Amino acid sequence: MSLEPTNPESSATEPFVDFTKMFEQFKVPGIDVAALVEARRHDIAALSQANKVAYEGMQELARKQAEILRATLELQTSVTETAGGAKPVALTGHPAELVEQAIQKALSNMRELAEVAVKTQTEAFTIISKRAMENVEEVKALMRPK
Repeated sequence: MSLEPTNPESSATEPFVDFTKMFEQFKVPGIDVAALVEARRHDIAALSQANKVAYEGMQELARKQAEILRATLELQTSVTETAGGAKPVALTGHPAELVEQAIQKALSNMRELAEVAVKTQTEAFTIISKRAMENVEEVKALMRPK
């Protein structure tokens, strides 16, 4: 038996081969092939959703890192100007206060980055976990006698 699609022209235009037809060749008593294929479609949808959440989280992290970089460069410019005797443009105060503010801001930024990462990972994990539980229920349903 060949696992090649019967119509090569249709497979060239469709991204996925119709697995239902392919697996129907291997009829196994008590196995609902259509249900198995549908379950795999749900798996792919869950993975796609989890990947989307992860991608959006990476974008948010990149935006936040760019924001932090801009703020750090502004602070560095102010500190450099203060050290050189010029009046700082963005910040006023004693250099020690500027350093303390910078440390506090750095800790705040690290906390924000960690929160974004945890939120993204939690959302993606929740999607995958939910699908895993659905898989367990689907397998139980398939194993029940009819």
